[in-house]
Amino acid sequence: MERTASIAEIKSLFGNNFIGVDELRTISSVFPVHIDATPPPVNRPIHALEEYAKDYMLILGSDVFKGNQPLNLMSLREHFGINPEMAAPCFYNQDWYLAEDFMQKNLEPKWYLLKKEVRHDTRAVLPDNLLKMDIRFPSAILCAYTFFAYYFARNELLWYHDFIWCNDTDHNNDRIYVGKYNDIDGVNKDGFSIHRHLSLRSCYGAINSIE
Repeated sequence: MERTASIAEIKSLFGNNFIGVDELRTISSVFPVHIDATPPPVNRPIHALEEYAKDYMLILGSDVFKGNQPLNLMSLREHFGINPEMAAPCFYNQDWYLAEDFMQKNLEPKWYLLKKEVRHDTRAVLPDNLLKMDIRFPSAILCAYTFFAYYFARNELLWYHDFIWCNDTDHNNDRIYVGKYNDIDGVNKDGFSIHRHLSLRSCYGAINSIE
């Protein structure tokens, strides 16, 4: 039976791409998530982790936010706000999603491997085609949780100009995508964005214009 690597070994392997108990406790004043005294083990042997260490983040998730509040996109949005002039980083100011079920989805308290950079071969490719490439989309809550935790732990904004496809959908089954903290064109304010990729339905059509 293969020996399970210690947290110290795994932390050394991943370097700054590791966010565990110590890192989350260090940032608890600005990112107050609950961490159990005995966190779940990293259920991967060290040789399996080695292939991910250079370009993936290994992060410990939590399902409880401050004051025993469930940790989801809504509670994160309430905590970090939507106005970059008052506090940063924050969420981009939108409200279309407030009644959507995926906003209440909790993060499980376990370890997650999440790729740090967008794969170049996935750019400008529709999500249905990406799924055929055997790519597993992360949840929107995992992306948001990682975005804020990583910023406060490492002082780096992930996916600064990139959107990330998620495994969540809205009530119309439109695919959710998140990220792109900064608008490279300078039109929109800064903020962690949550959008939906609208699929064509019968309510979309055209009218003729004669001028």
